Amino acid sequence: QVQLVESGGGLVQAGGSLRLSCAASVRTWNNIVMGWFRQSPGKEREFVASLRWSDDSTHYGDSVKGRFTISRDNTKNTVHLEMNSLKPEDSAVYYCAASQQSGWSPADRRGYGYWGQGTQVTVSS
Repeated sequence: QVQLVESGGGLVQAGGSLRLSCAASVRTWNNIVMGWFRQSPGKEREFVASLRWSDDSTHYGDSVKGRFTISRDNTKNTVHLEMNSLKPEDSAVYYCAASQQSGWSPADRRGYGYWGQGTQVTVSS
């Protein structure tokens, strides 16, 4: 069983920064992929970033490359999403997710079996 708790959302002006955190309770980290997705009203859930715990490999969605950074804190079993140069179109509910499955693209939300409750990010223009 995996439990995920996000924090760090809020309201920020365009061009600003926010850092999201996801505290995870996981028994075995070896095969874990942690991901961030986002969803705004009327749109499908969109891949943002992922990190494979075993080798630190990361992937990013095209719309956030160069602006967002995913990282981990081993001591706290926490994954962070540093978001810079925020744009109004980044506004969404951001979800942390965990996958223990292999054979899925890290960008495919179907490969993630565990989800947090979501945290709202609003970027004003």
